[in-house]
Amino acid sequence: MKPSLPQGTRDFGPETVRRRNYIFQTIRSIFELYGFQPLETPAFENIETLLGKYGDEGDKLIFKILNNGLDNPSKHELITTEFGKVLEGKTTRVISERALRYDLTIPFARYVAMNHGKLTFPYKRYQMQPVWRADRPQRGRYREFYQCDADVVGSYSSISDAEFAQIYLEVFVCLGIDIKLKINSRKILNALAQVANAPDKFQVITVAIDKLDKIGIEKVMEELSQKGISTQGLEIIKRFLTLVGSNDKKISQLNSLFVNNEEGKAGIRELVYILQYLDSNQIEVDVTLARGLNYYTGIIYEVKATGVAIGSIGGGGRYDDLTGLFDVPSVPGVGISFGVDRIYDVMMELDLFPKDLEVSTRALFFNLGDSEAKFAFPYMQLLRKNGISCEFYHEQAKLDKQFRYAERKNIPYVVIIGSQEIQENSCLVKQLQTGDQEKVALDGLVNYFTIKT
Repeated sequence: MKPSLPQGTRDFGPETVRRRNYIFQTIRSIFELYGFQPLETPAFENIETLLGKYGDEGDKLIFKILNNGLDNPSKHELITTEFGKVLEGKTTRVISERALRYDLTIPFARYVAMNHGKLTFPYKRYQMQPVWRADRPQRGRYREFYQCDADVVGSYSSISDAEFAQIYLEVFVCLGIDIKLKINSRKILNALAQVANAPDKFQVITVAIDKLDKIGIEKVMEELSQKGISTQGLEIIKRFLTLVGSNDKKISQLNSLFVNNEEGKAGIRELVYILQYLDSNQIEVDVTLARGLNYYTGIIYEVKATGVAIGSIGGGGRYDDLTGLFDVPSVPGVGISFGVDRIYDVMMELDLFPKDLEVSTRALFFNLGDSEAKFAFPYMQLLRKNGISCEFYHEQAKLDKQFRYAERKNIPYVVIIGSQEIQENSCLVKQLQTGDQEKVALDGLVNYFTIKT
């Protein structure tokens, strides 16, 4: 059988892993600078923990895990009946009681609900783990991918909202990616449904708006019309979706649209609060930003890389009663997520990774025989103890073969200790990129590499 990978998944070789770790460490360092603590949760959850939290579209993308024991002959008749329900798009505990996590936010909310009495609030956590979605694989969209999340729960203060915007800006400056950070408020979208005389169709409106970039405004309006939005309501929504100008101009237009709507005014205040903390050139109010997840209640964020044709590389928002889904009401929260896989693709396309990430071993000690190896080994260990990575060629072989090994692994230096070098208490160090070679005293080898690296 020819080996293959499931669609939407990838293997990561050493170069890729090093680059990904560079992204992880950059994000982690900023999270910890802001006082966030690490958390990990299981790869799969009880299915009722996940279902109903992501909207109808999201629920369809959850990977369900088949129960054990389905091969039991005594259950065949029941299982046949229950599979019929599955084919109709329904969920049945007879077939599946667990599912792979769709994101990190809902498992985090479940964790907070279960440990509510033990946590110190506001509780600030970050989490870097894979998630799974039964999506159609395409560029920048995978079925298995990593998320890097940070959340604050237990505070209604908008200072956290402003800090998250700043975290986004700082991370992408460190990674060298030019971005556009967009914000909106779900309160404003709620108010839109109200002034469009369709308060019961809020979810319909936000799901349609979330497709705006993909299908265009006319298709969005057509979809909303088919969902029963009145002609007057459609005119209001279209006026809303075509707001243009600076942040200040958009705020002014929103004030006019929601002059008699308290929820709309509250959403505008959220936007204004964040804008006062940031340079207006760094952030954009985008009223078309919807983020089609049910649990957001306030500020929402989205990050896109400029000059690259790829989807969002970050997003999040405020969810002031997410733990209420697990019978622990009134725990406010706000959080953001980084799409590591898309960030990786952007950095590869723009050639933004530091070149030295591709080097893991700094020096290769050549193997010239048993006695030479025994003599050289303590000096190799001395380098390692001083933080200089090195390795010994695994067998005695011709020099050209050992050189080829170093070149293929992108090892910048080779160290040669033969019988003459043993007598002189020295070694030959050759830099492969330049071809330069020098004799170095063995008691000065650590200092040599410390200066060079």
